[in-house]
Amino acid sequence: MTLGIDPRRILMIVGHSAGIGDLLRASASWRALKNRFPEAELHLVLLTKEPGYPSERLISKHHLLTSFHSIDKRIKGLKDWRRLASDFMKIIEKVNPDLIIDFEPHGLKSSFLCLLARLKYRIPSLGVGEIPLRSLFYTSSSPPTRKVLRSEDYTDRFFVVLSALGIERDGIPIEIEEPLESVRFRESFRKVFDIPENVSLIGLNIGCGTPDALWKRPDIELLRELVSKIQEEMSAFLILTGADFEKDVNEEFLKRYNLPAVDLAGKTNILELPGLIKSFSLFVTTDSGPYHISVALRVPTLGVFVKDFPSSYHNHPWVRNIVLQEEADIDRALELIKELRDEV
Repeated sequence: MTLGIDPRRILMIVGHSAGIGDLLRASASWRALKNRFPEAELHLVLLTKEPGYPSERLISKHHLLTSFHSIDKRIKGLKDWRRLASDFMKIIEKVNPDLIIDFEPHGLKSSFLCLLARLKYRIPSLGVGEIPLRSLFYTSSSPPTRKVLRSEDYTDRFFVVLSALGIERDGIPIEIEEPLESVRFRESFRKVFDIPENVSLIGLNIGCGTPDALWKRPDIELLRELVSKIQEEMSAFLILTGADFEKDVNEEFLKRYNLPAVDLAGKTNILELPGLIKSFSLFVTTDSGPYHISVALRVPTLGVFVKDFPSSYHNHPWVRNIVLQEEADIDRALELIKELRDEV
């Protein structure tokens, strides 16, 4: 596709979960757009059922974004459709984009908003043509390749629409930079929590404390054995992370743990967490928001899964993933960590 313009203000629409992982997964596509249009401003609109979700505070400070906006996408009737359109038009008038990109492969709401912007403001838009006739809502669309359904990496879904511009992922990782609050926390937390200044740190995030994610937690006994072996081998100090409602599982983990450790669950906010993770020589984490933050920061990361989920994995030199189900998996994890430390 040839745009016929050199866009200066690109408005991007995403409509998936407000979880930090889903939002950070999109950052690889933001980098790809910046690589193609280095002078363009990137503005992000999140259509969400959970407006005000904590992840918005972190994403609003993302270094690749000029602005971030969220719109409540819950629709119960005509009044809500009007409110959705009104909220979007306010963003259009504020940002004044010269291109709109709808990253969502399905869904009527984002398609409707793109059509509305084209009819009212003559703003060209680009969408995903996976569904028959959906391309009619956009100025241009990517071909219906069904790549979204076939992809083995969830991050690839954000490149389906960009293929219409000839933009491919080519291994681009997700990314984030520490906001100022993170840097300040990283520089001061050892003193605040009485953590030795002269030892390396490894982090552990058991996490997955929400009801729909509990199944992602590995067996605590296996995890305890794995982490203790890692800590002994690295002669490091262990820090457990997590939300306030995840204190209980951290306490359970520490009941029979005899190595130096401190539990910081609930003691960092979403803007401070990247600073804590950035201080780790290794981060051991389940499939949760901190996993994606760690990968985006390029911190050496071991992702611990309970089942094989290739679409959830990040595959980069500073990342290894392990399915932890039995004792034999501990030895395999230790081998992966050795590879990881040798490589980075």
